[in-house]
Amino acid sequence: MSCLRQVGSKVQRFAEAVASALKVEVEILDDQLYRLGATGRVRGLLRVKQKRGFVNSHVLATGQPFTFSRPGEHRVCDPCDARGDCIYTAGLFCPIIYDGKSVGVMSLIGFDEAQRDIILGNEVSYLDFMARMCDLLATMVSEHHAMRELERASQQLDTAINAVSEGIVSVDERGTVTCFNKAAGRILGLASGDLLGRPLGEILPSSLALESLGTGASLAGREVTYNAGGRPATLLSAAYPLKAGGRTIGAVESFSEVLSILRAASRMTTAHGVTRFEDIKGCSRGLSEVKEKALIVAAGSSTVLLQGESGTGKELFARAIHEASPRRKEPFQVINCSAIPESLLESELFGYEEGAFTGARHGGKPGKLELANGGTLFLDEVGEMPIHLQPKMLRVLQERCVERVGSTKPTSIDVRIIAATNALLEERVKEGLFRADLFYRLNVIPLHIPPLRDRPEDIHVLLEHFLSRYSQLLGKPIRGLSEEAKGVLTAYHWPGNVRELQNVMEYAVNFEKSRVLQVSSLPSQVKGCRVEEAGASVRERLARAERDLLLEALRGQPDSVEGKRRVARSMGISLSTLYRMMKRLGVPGHEGHPGDKPPGAAA
Repeated sequence: MSCLRQVGSKVQRFAEAVASALKVEVEILDDQLYRLGATGRVRGLLRVKQKRGFVNSHVLATGQPFTFSRPGEHRVCDPCDARGDCIYTAGLFCPIIYDGKSVGVMSLIGFDEAQRDIILGNEVSYLDFMARMCDLLATMVSEHHAMRELERASQQLDTAINAVSEGIVSVDERGTVTCFNKAAGRILGLASGDLLGRPLGEILPSSLALESLGTGASLAGREVTYNAGGRPATLLSAAYPLKAGGRTIGAVESFSEVLSILRAASRMTTAHGVTRFEDIKGCSRGLSEVKEKALIVAAGSSTVLLQGESGTGKELFARAIHEASPRRKEPFQVINCSAIPESLLESELFGYEEGAFTGARHGGKPGKLELANGGTLFLDEVGEMPIHLQPKMLRVLQERCVERVGSTKPTSIDVRIIAATNALLEERVKEGLFRADLFYRLNVIPLHIPPLRDRPEDIHVLLEHFLSRYSQLLGKPIRGLSEEAKGVLTAYHWPGNVRELQNVMEYAVNFEKSRVLQVSSLPSQVKGCRVEEAGASVRERLARAERDLLLEALRGQPDSVEGKRRVARSMGISLSTLYRMMKRLGVPGHEGHPGDKPPGAAA
């Protein structure tokens, strides 16, 4: 579309005004010879393209005014097939110049002798008048383009402002809202379109924008709480004055929800600690089966309960499940139920409202469950969760909502729970230390990670892996292990599982001085497993493993008949069989105590 046609409605009114003033007919064409302004005899041809247009084409090409006094006799009329029967009696033509180009032609035309006399009799003054009118038309085009550019810039700015995740509010010098983007409306629970033109003091009396407007100072990094849409919002806010000519003419404020900032920080932190299933080293059948099952369940959102001894890699499995799930781009939060004091665990897990207790932070604080919204929460050592918190956790699993400490308003969340324990939760349920209903809610997908002693084929894989890691990390060119060291490390029973093996390799690499890791560099508890033991029979190694398992089972129970009865029940054997096993394996306590004899024993 020609630039003159973009102001077409104004051009027609312009032509009518000129025709009325000069008492002649007016015709205004664009550079494609379309009539945008026409009066009198040619009014009916408005918005119709001129058929011949030789004179107008000549003016457009030369960019110079032209006087048409002898129709059909001028050389520009030579190509015209109507030069002997021209409808015009005279005409003055003036180019409309915009941005150095001819964008149209304005002409004063006559169709009878009276109009011819008026036009030719006032040629000089009319051409001067037309030049001014053409300049005015060019100015109209320029202003239209300027307005279009301004509208385009305004639309781009509006799109940009509404595309950002931060809330943005601006006011003029009277404190009236001039901008309130969609994010601000979402964060504050307000309909942003209804707020433009209203005093900001009616909406956000404590707004930093108003403070900045009043003081003329910049305010950055303030934590504020606004209550505009019926709910408090804890925000990180900044406000800056808008100045012109040395005076403050407005202010702008931007803010983000503290919760969203914390969740973003959590996502970034998680991204640096990504664990995939291929990062879990081992080739044993037992480990491979667990990895296969975990990979399958990762695709869903079912609750997973990871069971296994300390050091087997339960958190690695939890992270790998999260990374293989559709939630991989959302937060992965970890909370260890045994590492946080009972008095703090509730607020860490569920969060708290402002004023919930002495020392509660201004604006409150989201808990791990809220921070994990959309992602995964890993509950480590879940068996140690205090009994009084278990009903609240049960409600989270049942209703998918969380209540902060000090609040009565539930917040909906979408969190996948992965729990882990090295204790037998069934036993804790029987002892009244863990709720049965919570156990069944957690035990949807139980996965047992076998201890390292049950998968000896993984020991060599892990030794090589950690040897390579710490050799590079510590800058030591250790290329392998001596046969003696391999034998000792293979024979060792690894009560601390993979975590202990990792620590042993880091220790050994630190002290090794040669290019092959020797037994002398191993820590004392490992060297105690002599080389001869590395060549022990399968029977002897099984006996050691059996003794270790039995000691571990007894370790968590009181030294009484009732304690041993629990162990026997968990192993599926009788109490007398347990006593015989303890005696065979040389485990202290098989002789019993006074009044603590197994059935059938002598008094």
